[in-house]
Amino acid sequence: MAHNVPLRPLWIVPAIAIAVVACSSPKTPGRTGETGVFQPDQLFKSDVDRFSEAHYRALMASLKVLAEKLYRRNPHEWHKGHWNQVDDPLNRLFASRHNWAFPELEGHTGVEAMRLALRPDYAGDRVFALVAGMGGMLLAAFGGRDEQDMSDDLDPQKLYNAARNLEIVVWKLSNSKGPDGHLLLLTNEGGGVPNLSFEREFGKMIGNLDLLSTVVADKANRTVIKILQNMATAVFLPVAIK
Repeated sequence: MAHNVPLRPLWIVPAIAIAVVACSSPKTPGRTGETGVFQPDQLFKSDVDRFSEAHYRALMASLKVLAEKLYRRNPHEWHKGHWNQVDDPLNRLFASRHNWAFPELEGHTGVEAMRLALRPDYAGDRVFALVAGMGGMLLAAFGGRDEQDMSDDLDPQKLYNAARNLEIVVWKLSNSKGPDGHLLLLTNEGGGVPNLSFEREFGKMIGNLDLLSTVVADKANRTVIKILQNMATAVFLPVAIK
């Protein structure tokens, strides 16, 4: 029986810990073009701008970790995508600028690509579609930019919605099954031995988004609408670039 469970973060990550993780996360290749060397344009960025960029880099680092873990747990998805060492899905996803739009997904991006990946009848590479979808959703939550400046106002509602959508993904990965009765993708369960590394990585991302949503809302004096859904019937919340 499904229970009404508020879509809240898996755990609250202390603000200081999140900031440290965000600022120390490695740069994502092909996304920001940063070298780790101080750039003159940093002089024109506010503290919140720099804070937001650090959080985006941390989210991308966690997303890449999840992609690697998902392929290790689900090697059949790699084969479904007909990948090889030259045409590697991780390179496609993280080593080039593409705005998270790929011809393999036939126009599906962001939340739509996430829905596609979690459809029981989807015959393509679920890992690629899901990661590409989450990456596109996160980019949209940041206004379609991976660099922020004082003229860019982030929408705290989109950041909040993205966090709730990741919670839905976590639930679906643990519960959604295909026509054969097996989970669509293996994550936390396998051989009777719980693997909580997936949940921890998702939890970092959710806490990251929730913290940033709160900071941005406070800065702009805006109110974020809190949304409660039944996990079993939850639908992805809108996160789109205007």
